[in-house]
Amino acid sequence: MAGPTASEIEEARRRLDGVARVTPVFGSETLSRLAGREVLLKAENLQRTGSFKIRGAVNKLAMLSEEERRAGVVAASAGNHGQALAWAARRAGAPATIFVPQDAPMAKVDAARGYGADVVFAGATLEEALGAAREHVSASGATFVHPFEDTTVVAGQATIGLELAGQAPDAGVVVVPIGGGGLCAGIALALREQRPRTRVVGVRAEPDGFGIADGIAVKHPGELTSAVLERTVDTIVSVSAEEISEAMVLLVERTKLLVEGAGAVGVAALLAGRVEGDGPALAVLSGGNIDATTLIAVLRRGLSAAGRFLAVRTRVPDRPGGLLKLLELVARERVSVVEVAHRREGVELDVGETGVDLTLATRDEAHCAQLLATMRSWGYPVERLR
Repeated sequence: MAGPTASEIEEARRRLDGVARVTPVFGSETLSRLAGREVLLKAENLQRTGSFKIRGAVNKLAMLSEEERRAGVVAASAGNHGQALAWAARRAGAPATIFVPQDAPMAKVDAARGYGADVVFAGATLEEALGAAREHVSASGATFVHPFEDTTVVAGQATIGLELAGQAPDAGVVVVPIGGGGLCAGIALALREQRPRTRVVGVRAEPDGFGIADGIAVKHPGELTSAVLERTVDTIVSVSAEEISEAMVLLVERTKLLVEGAGAVGVAALLAGRVEGDGPALAVLSGGNIDATTLIAVLRRGLSAAGRFLAVRTRVPDRPGGLLKLLELVARERVSVVEVAHRREGVELDVGETGVDLTLATRDEAHCAQLLATMRSWGYPVERLR
């Protein structure tokens, strides 16, 4: 399967003109220093509806007949595709029904509803939601809009590659998230036409990172996208949940860009040194839609991985003042206590002792090691939890 042609991608750009934003490209001194090479960021998290998906959705709606629009559109989506299709359908005056997995992030569900779509929870996985969506299409006569197995949708996503060819002509490598593969396939097709010497590297989340990178929690790219990726992408790498969360923290703190886990995988791969190639490296930040509760958990995980949070378990005498003494000693080290929890069950304790879990705000990994040694010098047995 060939995917969209160069002329179809150019036509998509004309349809999107004045509708989808031409998102900016930023440089980052901090990320460049940490990666050991110049790093650029394509901020699709600043796109309408918060992700690149608006491009493919608008292009698809524009290609439907008036009769097809009246019958409506249907999607199965973990969030961003559904939001984008809901927005595009509202703009085109077409009803939209979005099927989502039962644990889909509520921020994305609420946004799709806010754009006027009917949201239906179906199944535990995206694949199960996809099956329910197809059944609805058969019964209703609506048009199913696949998030990546659709040439028209991929052509819309490919317009990012056209923008990059003009915005970052010196980029030696472009790093793109891969879930279903529509984004990476589209960008790679456009760049092969416009900048054939630019390397394209796809990035997947390891299975343990699917909870963080829900936007690319697809087991395998589709048939269409796989065929395109095989001939256009130079290599595909993977990143872990810890690496993704650390990248998200750095993006928030140092670039002031809020990026969801799926959108941060490119930066994670660059920081982990997994992206080969010469010249500046550009990471596509594919989206910024993240549930607030997930954001809190991910940021804490990222801070812990970076040595900014230290969680420890220790024991203190089970008598008045036992815990207070420990906290006073910690305070003298100019360390803030984030959380304190007593543990009397599930841990081995001597008679007259109580277990204590502390979460402490630290500066970096060296500070963590120093604090652990200091606590042991005070006579406390210390176990690092994370």
